[in-house]
Amino acid sequence: MIADIMAVILGLWILMYLLDANRGNELVQFVHDAANWLAGWSRDLFTFDEAWARVVAGYGLAAAVYLFIGHAIANRLRRH
Repeated sequence: MIADIMAVILGLWILMYLLDANRGNELVQFVHDAANWLAGWSRDLFTFDEAWARVVAGYGLAAAVYLFIGHAIANRLRRH
């Protein structure tokens, strides 16, 4: 469940970025700060020319990794 929440935050930031959400809004700032923290390791991993592609790839990779690892751990715990 924690991994799902982390992935939702990252996905929400990708969506807000692509829709050009108002960065002066407190909710947008909160989601952006949380996503930056969660994707700190993958945020600048890719060097695409287009900013939107870097955001989708960097934050999307983090979301996918969190989902994969979180669900793998949850499945392992359920088996025991």
